Amino acid sequence: MTELEKGPTGRRRGRGARERILSASQQLFRQQGINRTGMDQLCAAAQVSKRTAYQHFTGKDELVAEYLRRFDPSVLSSVFDRTDLTPRERLLAAFDVPPNAPLCPFIAAAVELHDPEHPGSRYAREYKMAVAARLTDTAREAGATDPERLGEQLALLIDGAAARTRVLNADAFPEAAAIAAVLIDNAIPATVGVDRPREAVSS
Repeated sequence: MTELEKGPTGRRRGRGARERILSASQQLFRQQGINRTGMDQLCAAAQVSKRTAYQHFTGKDELVAEYLRRFDPSVLSSVFDRTDLTPRERLLAAFDVPPNAPLCPFIAAAVELHDPEHPGSRYAREYKMAVAARLTDTAREAGATDPERLGEQLALLIDGAAARTRVLNADAFPEAAAIAAVLIDNAIPATVGVDRPREAVSS
């Protein structure tokens, strides 16, 4: 028997139970919220006993944190790690969010949990800081004179667009992307023209 098949005290766990619990949490937390989803319902959806659930997670708080970690552990690698885009294009690609995308799970969790010291709140905060850091690094690569400020501005725009899209049930990301383009071009000196749109360089 491998270590992965054992519980905290060495007892055999149900194979795949952890993944079923996480899969159920992703579905139920997204559909009805964290606070409205109890462990009994999660266990029923995952087809595990509460005893098995608590062998994998010390409690719901730990499960919430792990649920969030599963969303984007590499911090938008599909945007920031693209080699086919210039740094400026990567910054704007962060705003390419489908209009029917659910509310950002990190924002939703932070709103629901209230407690800033909750493991889920801490992870959401760390993730948002990591996104701003990646935006800052990309802004620096693009030649921004103050990449930290531009990174924070773009992070604020992304989160604001996500919340406004959900509240108004209307896609706010195109307008946010237009504002972002102005901020980016104002932050990059004209001498760094290789990464600016042609009309901005020639004007």
